[in-house]
Amino acid sequence: MQVTVEDLNPVKKKLHIEISEDDVIRELEKAYSNLKKTAKVKGFRPGKAPRAVLERLYKKDVHADVSSELIQNSFFEAIKENNLEVVGNPEISPPAELDSSGPFKYDATVEIRPEIADIDYKGLTLKKTLYQVSDEEIETQLKILQRNLAELKTVSENRPLREGDFALIDYEGFRDGKPFPETQKTENFTIKIGEGRISKDFDKALIGMMPGENREIKIHFPEDHFNTKLADQTIVFQVKLTEIKEEELPEINDTLAKNLGNYTTLDELKKEITKNLTKGYAKRVERELNDQIFEALIAKTGFEVPETLIKYELDGIMADLERSFAFRNASMESLGLTKQSIAEQYRETAEKQVRRHLILNKLIDQEKVTVSDENLQSAFGEMSETFNQPLEKIKSFYEQDSSKLDVLKQTLLEKQAIKLIIDNSDIKEVKAEGKQPPEDQSENKA
Repeated sequence: MQVTVEDLNPVKKKLHIEISEDDVIRELEKAYSNLKKTAKVKGFRPGKAPRAVLERLYKKDVHADVSSELIQNSFFEAIKENNLEVVGNPEISPPAELDSSGPFKYDATVEIRPEIADIDYKGLTLKKTLYQVSDEEIETQLKILQRNLAELKTVSENRPLREGDFALIDYEGFRDGKPFPETQKTENFTIKIGEGRISKDFDKALIGMMPGENREIKIHFPEDHFNTKLADQTIVFQVKLTEIKEEELPEINDTLAKNLGNYTTLDELKKEITKNLTKGYAKRVERELNDQIFEALIAKTGFEVPETLIKYELDGIMADLERSFAFRNASMESLGLTKQSIAEQYRETAEKQVRRHLILNKLIDQEKVTVSDENLQSAFGEMSETFNQPLEKIKSFYEQDSSKLDVLKQTLLEKQAIKLIIDNSDIKEVKAEGKQPPEDQSENKA
């Protein structure tokens, strides 16, 4: 076998592979010999059909099978001989048909992991912001919890609908005088006036209605409306206001804390809120340090990124977005998005993520970073606490699936590599400016 490697760019190679005529003939003879043992040919006993007859009946299939096997075996041998760390699947350009005589030639285009010089990671100057949980933030979280426990009460006063009220309505929308599927007849539908759940103009048109009143409302939805099926449509709504409701907020006191289920006093609740906000700030500090680290390392570490790895990262981003849309009962289509538009929007993000992983992998190899059993057990313990699951269940989940365990170990390796960088950096602590809520505060589950 002869192999010539053509450099298309630093991470893309074209392998010109030639398999000798002797090897081709040997593989064809082996294939026909095996076929002869099993082929059922009319007029011949099993195992007695001449090769000429087998070629006439099965040549196309045999040549296809042999060429496939020749490509598979020779390709892996070629990348091994040339020490190529291939990523993704090769693009194979074989001849139209395998000849019974002469060498077999084909090309394989592959992408490889980039060669990265040793990472100069020591001595980075990093800014660490010192965030402090404020009383105002705690009050904001308490008001969110207060609103979560609010009850809707029917307004007893005989008054018109106004901004901020909750309206219980029946409605149906028509386009060109005919019922429109996207605004089909709906009864006992509750909307908060001003939120624009259907549209802001729809809410405004309801203001002033009295319970029991019917009103015709004509709405033209803008071209950029979040529901693409309503975008640039003119709909005439027939609306009946059944009832006006308003929020009744509970007092922020020990009773509110008890109603949340886990606390006996308001002070206990405040301590839990403070704890969660502090965790949110810790995540923000970690993200900010990581961003600074990789901005610096990417700037000083030049290499080309394989398109295959960017595509893999984009596929992961796409899957995360689709899960997020599904959770909100939405889809890419309903939001006017396509896979192509998302790929274009997130390509730069995906490339940066790939660069981060490649830089960390290089540093892990360079500094011989390893995951100890102690590191692994500590990770299991943290997950047990985070997900409120028994430790043994967490361990069993990973130990029964080697691929998931490998992903966890890689994550831990990267965390240790980042810690190594931080430990060898010049950290300058600064006080936070302004009043900004910590990251992930929406996850506060006090």
